[in-house]
Amino acid sequence: MKIAVLKDAGGDEARVAATPETVGGYVKSGHQVNVVRGAGASAHFSDDDYKAAGASLVASNSAAAKSADLVMSVSGADKKLLSVMKKGSGITGLLNPTDNPDYAAAAAKAGVTAYALEYVPRISRAQSMDVLSSQSNLSGYRAMVEAGTIYGRAFPMMMTAAGTVAPAKVFVMGAGVAGLQAIATARRLGAVTTATDVRPAAKEQVGSLGAKFIAVENEEFKEAETAGGYAKQMSAEYQKLQAELTAAHIAKQDIVITTALIPGRPAPRLIDKRMVAAMRAGSVIVDMAVERGGNVEGAKPGQIVETKNGVKIVGLLNWPSRMASDASNMFARNLRNLLPLMTAEDGSYAPDWDDEIIQACALTRDGKVVHERLK
Repeated sequence: MKIAVLKDAGGDEARVAATPETVGGYVKSGHQVNVVRGAGASAHFSDDDYKAAGASLVASNSAAAKSADLVMSVSGADKKLLSVMKKGSGITGLLNPTDNPDYAAAAAKAGVTAYALEYVPRISRAQSMDVLSSQSNLSGYRAMVEAGTIYGRAFPMMMTAAGTVAPAKVFVMGAGVAGLQAIATARRLGAVTTATDVRPAAKEQVGSLGAKFIAVENEEFKEAETAGGYAKQMSAEYQKLQAELTAAHIAKQDIVITTALIPGRPAPRLIDKRMVAAMRAGSVIVDMAVERGGNVEGAKPGQIVETKNGVKIVGLLNWPSRMASDASNMFARNLRNLLPLMTAEDGSYAPDWDDEIIQACALTRDGKVVHERLK
């Protein structure tokens, strides 16, 4: 098949959907790969690297996409590009279909099959294809490192001739993939680490990393996880109880990382202004959910806000792009592992519509929007 690798140049995006490593594998398998010039530059992959891997370099996304059977992108929800793509071709990416339903409709109208990689199911067989997990893992690490830099003090306890440096106190709210990596990073750096989550399974995971778990463990808590492993929307009563429990705890923390997201919904509010006002000057809060409305009152997308009492609220965007090379490597390998489900025995583009992974991430098919979440 003919594969196109786009240049994802929008906003703060520095990742690329295929690396010279994965391109080389595609070429060896008999695929033809066109890479847009400069596609990997922000992730430190040069055009020469792609050329050496066997790719052909093209001038623009449109030039790459117009003859491709499958277009690979990181965030490829560009409706204009659909107009130049072949009918029956496919495009992959983090397409944000819940917030951008018009894209799926446009793809269906163009006869293009759009694969939303955020909908790859969280099943054992799909772990190696799970883009959200691979990117969230890096995000959690980077957020903790960034928080430590902004905090500007030591993480571990230090016994010195000049006296003792107390360890930093870190609280992670949300123990999904990003949260667990943030916890692990804080522990490796030597911080006293606590964490919370509404999912019962998270308690054991947090404990296994050496952190202390904090949550209201009532009957609602015991049923607070979907079949897919995501957190459910909690009731107002539970949120009130949890807020009361965590408010006093937050006031004693040096760094708080919030990661709570619910698919298809605004991010839940976890920290209000009163909680922020109770924190010490120099404390840092990182809101990793700021793109979905934020977990923290006062957080602003793309900004670091300092409050009157000296607390810094970090609302930086696109954490994986801050580690673009590693993030691209992992993203590209996820896509490489997904590709066999779109490939016939002779190497042509032929998605396996009987496969549950393809069914789960395909938004469109044969000119129709087929995903249940968008119908």
